[in-house]
Amino acid sequence: MDGKVLRKLFFSTLYLSTFTFGGGYVIVTLLKKKFVDELNWINEEEMMDLVAIAQSAPGAIAVNGAVVVGYKLAGLPGVLCAILGAVIPPFFILTTLSFFYDVFKENRMIQALLNGMKAGVGAVILSVVYDMGKGVVEEKKPLLLLMMAGAFIASYYFRVNVIYVILCAALIGIIGVFFNKHRKEAYK
Repeated sequence: MDGKVLRKLFFSTLYLSTFTFGGGYVIVTLLKKKFVDELNWINEEEMMDLVAIAQSAPGAIAVNGAVVVGYKLAGLPGVLCAILGAVIPPFFILTTLSFFYDVFKENRMIQALLNGMKAGVGAVILSVVYDMGKGVVEEKKPLLLLMMAGAFIASYYFRVNVIYVILCAALIGIIGVFFNKHRKEAYK
């Protein structure tokens, strides 16, 4: 992999990590816009797969997302560039903010700014849900639609911990792959 791609990967994740507020799910949309729509390094289906991997791994989804995209694009050097780009901004921002925490905690302007950002973050998260859900609906696979509806109902209405939802979805996926593999072998 040439250095130009690694530099672009580093600066892309650095930029996204620096200017993304609201947590990991916000960065998912921005990763898609950057790597799928703008740079055309991966397609939308690959991005959804990479996001699924990032969500199922322990740790921050922003870092996990950068890791899997970096690995897909450039192997281990891509992982290192993406991690550095994703981790440096929050490290410096949180270190700086921790020194001024008491001042920020009481400042009305800062509180108003943070409350305004909540609305923007909600809109971006809604956009992520829409984009990912639209992809599942367009595939027209009944099992995926059922899993999506079941995950929503379980987590929203029954307050099932998201870990259990992810584990159940992974188990259903493993079983589906197992049965598809054996069904294909039976028809050979």
